[in-house]
Amino acid sequence: MNADGAPKKHLLDVEDAVARVVAGVRPLGTELLPLAAARGRVLASAVKSPVALPPWDNSAMDGYAVRAADVAGMPVRLRVLETVAAGQFPSQPVTAGTATRIMTGAPVPQGADTVIRVEDTDGGRDSVEVRANRDAAKNVRPRGEDIAAGGEALSAGVTLGAAQLGVLAAVGALQVEVVRVPRVAILTSGDELVPPDRFAEVAAGRKIVSSNGVTLAELVRDAGGEPVDLGIASDTRESLREHLSRAIAPPGADLVITSGGISVGEFDYVREVLADLGATLDFWRVRMRPGAPVGFGSLGSTAWIGLPGNPVSTMVTFELFARPAIRKMRGHSFLHRTTVAVTLEDTVTLSPELTHFLRVVVTRHEGGRLGARLTGPQSSGVLSSMARANALLIVPRGTIEMRAGEMLRAIPLGGDAAYSVGFGS
Repeated sequence: MNADGAPKKHLLDVEDAVARVVAGVRPLGTELLPLAAARGRVLASAVKSPVALPPWDNSAMDGYAVRAADVAGMPVRLRVLETVAAGQFPSQPVTAGTATRIMTGAPVPQGADTVIRVEDTDGGRDSVEVRANRDAAKNVRPRGEDIAAGGEALSAGVTLGAAQLGVLAAVGALQVEVVRVPRVAILTSGDELVPPDRFAEVAAGRKIVSSNGVTLAELVRDAGGEPVDLGIASDTRESLREHLSRAIAPPGADLVITSGGISVGEFDYVREVLADLGATLDFWRVRMRPGAPVGFGSLGSTAWIGLPGNPVSTMVTFELFARPAIRKMRGHSFLHRTTVAVTLEDTVTLSPELTHFLRVVVTRHEGGRLGARLTGPQSSGVLSSMARANALLIVPRGTIEMRAGEMLRAIPLGGDAAYSVGFGS
């Protein structure tokens, strides 16, 4: 920051800008949810189990509970004491020369240290012939093998999926404390923009649809936030002030994302209006393409990320800056999409001063090699090229030309992408 509180004007490298955004936001507060409503949420505090899992030594096989000493020589015939199904309990211990017929999951009787699988026997009910002892001292799952009584069932920071919810149910945690979902206010600006339901004006050649409002809302949902539509502000200080003031009015947003109005144009007033409202601006230019005019700061306790107005620039900068911010607010530790190594299948010539993020289709070829081919023109206004892409190719700053066959990293897009702790890894 300069002495007067204004953001420094030099361009930040992408890695520095991402780091400053991530450092500038914090996980939100918590709320208590019933287990059925907690899927996909991040556990705010560790959950300990009041019981051992499993609660007793139990059988891993359908078969016969015996003493390993009794099956040292083969074959051997043993007297069957009783049959114990899952949900039942044995009534007597196994002693020398005896066996208990047992089902998977049933408690193992006292004295037994082995379950012989049924296929290694003659299946007898009153007596059983054991024909193989490969299971000697095996197939008994001990009490507390999974979780000890008083032990930690799940640690804080875990994302609750099917397996985690199953564990919580097993230890009786019918309500869980999770990190709150961030409310993300979305504001687009521009006199030329209208919402999709005013398409007649677009068809008449007078306006264009604010596609950024639609895409940003969906991107926020995909990142785990709750989108709050602030509408479309016109290119006046008064309209921007009125719309932005709604973001901090109770109940207030946790993050404000603006699209457009932060460049150096005559009617780009967003930064000026934010400053009038008392915002602190950290940075507003990044050494990248598309999306150089990116801003970050705070409006009171509300974080602000300013994205450029061109549709592709908006989506690319959301992926790099807004998505990890939202994920951190939700309590995640893995904030950034994990990159993959790809082989370039086109030759590209670029400006060396910028880090480029090109829209590509990544295809897996024979042998597992991943190839990346450009989706077409890379203009930041060609939204259809983003719709065709399944990854963003990272071309490092300082690169003038990349030839087909060279190796680069790419950021996969889509809901099945994995996440990493560090950006670009």
